[in-house]
Amino acid sequence: MAQVTVTIDGKAYRMACDEGQEDHLTELATQFDRYVGHLKSQFGEIGDLRITVMAGIMIMDEMSELKRRLGALEADMTALKEGRDGALAGSQRKEELLTGAIGELTERLNAITQKLNARPVKAPA
Repeated sequence: MAQVTVTIDGKAYRMACDEGQEDHLTELATQFDRYVGHLKSQFGEIGDLRITVMAGIMIMDEMSELKRRLGALEADMTALKEGRDGALAGSQRKEELLTGAIGELTERLNAITQKLNARPVKAPA
């Protein structure tokens, strides 16, 4: 089992992960640190635990919305494959739906990326 030290809100945390997952864990921690930094810039020093919980809830909210949208897209894809929905008839309409779905996901991912990149990553102390 590999070990990585990540920094969140200026504090170092030593964490274990599977071999080969070190970079992935470091990137996840960096993204989480951006959420924490964003909240601190908005609310100031309101306590480490409260900021961490708020960041976790923000992430879960975004994940919930992405799951909801993914479920809707999967339902659309199933309908397209099975040809059940008369409104989806015709290859042009199917293409429009797919293009719209891809565009919506792209916009959502870009919004998340902008939030994460809004605050520069602090160098470890």
